[in-house]
Amino acid sequence: MDRDMAEITVTAIPAFADNYIWLVSTGGDQCAVVDPGDAGPVEQVLKQTGLELSYILITHHHADHTGGMAELVSSHGAQVYGPADSRISSLDRILAENDTVSLPLLELEFRVLEVPGHTRSHIAFYGHGCLFCGDTLFSAGCGRLFEGTPEQMQVSLDKLAALPADTQVFCAHEYTLSNCDFARAVEPDNVQLLRRASEVEAARAIGRSTVPSQLGEELAVNPFLRSREPSVIAAAQKRNPGAEAGASTLAEIRAWKDSF
Repeated sequence: MDRDMAEITVTAIPAFADNYIWLVSTGGDQCAVVDPGDAGPVEQVLKQTGLELSYILITHHHADHTGGMAELVSSHGAQVYGPADSRISSLDRILAENDTVSLPLLELEFRVLEVPGHTRSHIAFYGHGCLFCGDTLFSAGCGRLFEGTPEQMQVSLDKLAALPADTQVFCAHEYTLSNCDFARAVEPDNVQLLRRASEVEAARAIGRSTVPSQLGEELAVNPFLRSREPSVIAAAQKRNPGAEAGASTLAEIRAWKDSF
């Protein structure tokens, strides 16, 4: 995939208490949005910028990611791309692993990655140095296992971890502060994590976003990408002495996070 097809600009549109809807543009008058849970904030930005919405990308079926889709399609006629899931209506194209999503009006292409775990049909979009990963991977965290298994989530996170280290990770929620609090409980001696947590605290104190993050940094600080690291395994074994590297450690720390 040619990362230089067009100069990509990604803009955060805050929604609800802590969601981000991502607006993607390339300098022209057309744009795409990722996971529009609410049409109102999107319409406001479109009005402010003069952009026209041509494409909607959906990562999974949850209402805070799809709730504004129908209204936006009705208003703008945007094409909608998303995973095979009967809970998502009116898709123009159903996507699967390694499909290519072409957005010709933006001169962009994204590769589709199937990343189940948070939901059974979750997908992510990768291209132009950007990863739109919905609720599978967060900065310093990962999504709850509502429909998938720890084994599925481990495979999904491994898939994302294999992308280039300079990939910009555009997750869908501002959870980084609380995620760092938990990550420090797992790895209290992780120097890079302590540095990241300090930066996040400073950013949130002045209302600044903590995402996107960079994948290389996530590999150094995110316990859910570090389920094979001795320090993370040791933390899991304090809860379950039988925890082993990989999915069983991920399962233990995810359960721990759920009640943290």
